[in-house]
This record gives sequence, structure tokens and C-alpha cells, in this order.
Amino acid sequence: MTAQVEIYGTSYCRHCLAARALLDSKQIEYTEYLIDLMPLERAEMLRRCGRKKVPQILIDSVPIGGDEDLMALNITGELDRLLGL
Repeated sequence: MTAQVEIYGTSYCRHCLAARALLDSKQIEYTEYLIDLMPLERAEMLRRCGRKKVPQILIDSVPIGGDEDLMALNITGELDRLLGL
């Protein structure tokens, strides 16, 4: 069973695009909260992740950080384990 992935980001952020592209390349479905289009989600992101910078990524409701953190997990192979691949 694959993990539940959520991304808080914006529609235009290049870091958000990079995170989405990596997940898309692994064919991972994710729920996306675009805080530029849904401003109330910013407060929820801060509550859940404790950070203001986008993107913020959660795997099974656990904050893992941003796109650089996601890429680092991918390099070590830990991302596949977290995603249940």
C-alpha cells in the first residue's frame, strides 16, 4: 500500500514544481493545497508543518520538509521506503 502524500505549495513556485515532478515520475498520487489559491490553507500548513516556506510535504501526515528534503530522501532510497514502493 502506498503512502498518503500531501503538498502545501503555490501554483508558480519552482521548488513546488520540482517536488511535484519527482512524485509524478514515481507515479505517486498526492493531495495538493495551493496556498496562493486557497489562502486559508497557509495557517493549516503552519500548524501542521511548523514552517512558512513552500513547498511543505507530508507523508502519512508526517512533515518531511521541502523539495530539497524530498530529493535527499530520494537519493538515499529512503523516499521509496516511506512511500511504500
